[in-house]
Amino acid sequence: MARENKAEIYEQFNEETPGRTQQSCSVREKLALACKILGANGHGENLAGQITVRADEKPGCFLTPRMGPAFNQVRDEDICLIDDELNVIDSARAVNPAINFHIWLYRARPEIRCLVHTHPPYAAALSMTGQPLEVAHMDSAMFYEDCAYLAEWPGVPFSDEEGRIISAAIGAKRSILLAHHGILTTGASIEEAVYLAVLLERAARMQLLAQSVGTIRKIAPEHAREAHDFLLKPGVVKASFEAWARDFIDEQVSLG
Repeated sequence: MARENKAEIYEQFNEETPGRTQQSCSVREKLALACKILGANGHGENLAGQITVRADEKPGCFLTPRMGPAFNQVRDEDICLIDDELNVIDSARAVNPAINFHIWLYRARPEIRCLVHTHPPYAAALSMTGQPLEVAHMDSAMFYEDCAYLAEWPGVPFSDEEGRIISAAIGAKRSILLAHHGILTTGASIEEAVYLAVLLERAARMQLLAQSVGTIRKIAPEHAREAHDFLLKPGVVKASFEAWARDFIDEQVSLG
């Protein structure tokens, strides 16, 4: 097969091949799987992180895990339905009050379906240095010109003020590094938001490792933009999520 035309090759990844998470999982099951993926990739060291997704079952509402379980402990039955005032609709359980700033982003960005906010160690360490994310490797190119930086910490994000600040800082970008805090990633799907969260932490790790041995060399903008677009194609995003989820799906099947 000829390999001269990149556009034809890239076209193959515009649509995903449905895997088991796309074929059989409900949104609640997929959200619980997403939590386990985040926990397995260093995003569950404490209870500070949150993930939310728009609820198809009730427009204007959202699904999120209840307050309490760490990401790797979340089960389908831990997923709560909340409204945009953070009232839990389907139970008496509490949810993380920091989800308030998620609501600001959903209001500002109708195309966003899912948000992930975590404090993973390498991204948290980078957030303490006063530096934005520096994209200089193919594996982090999905963040090229697509990761904002909030240089000042506005405090614990419980109030509307933090919601205004963070939603303004991210603008139209998919991701943001929050100084002295952590990361926030958005997606048109659960898979995309989780994919970006996992890879933003890996990008921060690469940056800190590279800086420990020398000066980071920049990459050509045209190559970075090409890689950005390819790495965000639905086929790449969904296949990555599927690969990360497979062990947890197999475990659930084996447990019956």
